[in-house]
Amino acid sequence: MMRMTETVKQLLIINIIFFIGSNIVGDLAYQLFSEYYPANPHFRFWQPLTAMFMHAPIYNSNPIMITHILFNMFALVSFGSPLEHYWGGKRFLFFYITCGLGAAALHTLFGYYQFHLGVEHLQQLGLQDQTSSFLNTAKLSNVPGTIDSEVLGNMYDAYNAPSLGASGAIYGLLTAFAFMFPLVELQIMFIPFPVKAKYFVPGLIAVDLFLGFKGNSIFGVGGTGIAHFAHVGGALTGFLMMWYWKRKMFKHNRWN
Repeated sequence: MMRMTETVKQLLIINIIFFIGSNIVGDLAYQLFSEYYPANPHFRFWQPLTAMFMHAPIYNSNPIMITHILFNMFALVSFGSPLEHYWGGKRFLFFYITCGLGAAALHTLFGYYQFHLGVEHLQQLGLQDQTSSFLNTAKLSNVPGTIDSEVLGNMYDAYNAPSLGASGAIYGLLTAFAFMFPLVELQIMFIPFPVKAKYFVPGLIAVDLFLGFKGNSIFGVGGTGIAHFAHVGGALTGFLMMWYWKRKMFKHNRWN
C-alpha cells in the first residue's frame, strides 16, 4: 500500500474527530450535522458538507455500526493516497468534496421524487389534509381505500431519515482510481482472486444500485437505510469530472 498522503491523513483525522465527537454529544450532533430533507425543520444549509464527515453512531450497542466508518476510512487511505500522489493535495481535496456534494445532490433529488410520489398517493386517497400529521407520526386515520405502504414508507423515510457518511465521496475516489489505473488488480475480501479496477468499480456500483432497489446493501450497517443513490451520485460526479479533465489541460497537471 502506498504511504498515506498529507491531505488524506487530514481527512482521516477530521472524520475520526467527527465520529468520536458525535458519539459523545449524541443526538444533537447527528441532528445538526447529518443531512436532512430540505423541507424538514432540522435541515441546515451546511449539512450537505458536514454530513460527509459523519458516520453511523455506536451508542445503540450494535457492534456492526463501526464498520460504516472502518470501510470508508480504509477506502479513503487505499484509493485516496495514490490519487493525491498524482494530483497534489489541492486538486484531490477539490475532487473529494465535489464528489461528496454530488452524492448529496442526487440523494436529495431521489428523496424529492419519493416524497412527492407519496404526496400524490395521499391526494388520490383524499388524505392530503393528513400529510403533515403522517410525516410526524407515520399514521393515517379513516383511510377510504388500499394504501401503498411502500410508497408511503419511502415518503416518510425521505422526509425524516437523515443521511450521513463519506461513502458518496469514496465512490468518487473509486471511480477516479478505476479511470486512472484500470489494470491494477485489487484483492477484494470474500473474492478468492484479484479483480482489475476497471471491472471491480463498475460492478460494485451496479450491484449496489441493484441491491438499493431491493432494499439491501453490500457493506455497511444493515439491510435498509443505505443511501444508495448517494453512492451513485458520488460515482457519477467522479466520472464526469474525470471525463472532463481528460479532455482538458488538467489531465497531467498538479494544482500545487
